[in-house]
Amino acid sequence: MTEVEKGPRGLRRGRGARERIISASQQLFRDQGINSTGMDQLCAAAAVSKRTLYQHFSGKDDLIAEGLRRFDPDILPEVFDNPDLTPRERLSTAFEIHAPLCPFIAAAVEIPDPNHPARIYARDYKLAFAARLTQTAREAGAPDPELLGAQLALLLDGASARTRVLNADAFSTAITIATALINAAIPAAATATHHED
Repeated sequence: MTEVEKGPRGLRRGRGARERIISASQQLFRDQGINSTGMDQLCAAAAVSKRTLYQHFSGKDDLIAEGLRRFDPDILPEVFDNPDLTPRERLSTAFEIHAPLCPFIAAAVEIPDPNHPARIYARDYKLAFAARLTQTAREAGAPDPELLGAQLALLLDGASARTRVLNADAFSTAITIATALINAAIPAAATATHHED
């Protein structure tokens, strides 16, 4: 027998309602924006009643934060935890996996309150992402990994925003710039020495 999900008050709900709500919200927020998405529309897209939605989430703010928490909880493990890639290759590969618009940037743009749970989560994610880039730059032998990590994080965010604003892919240009930054920051000798370790 499949376990029926329970909400915050332990009430039994229809199977999969919470996941449908999260999935629908992620798609609607991405396609039309957070502020343009109403609760009635969310309920219709998730095929749930408002009562069911509020049994799973205290409100739209809670739903936005949960969607962000689920988007990339481990910070690109397919890149940063990939044993088949050298640290230098991981830095470049991070530019090949991207969303049409980073949902963390979108949330920060649409939500003016810096203390909103989604804004806090977006800030924490961006700091953690930059830290992963910095750690990977360190592993690759960069003499100043903090600088390279910050540069690559800024470049990724800029490419995401530019892609959205121009409705055209900016990541191919970003990859070219990232490669130049990585080549300038990590001497070939450091990469060869580190790869032998």
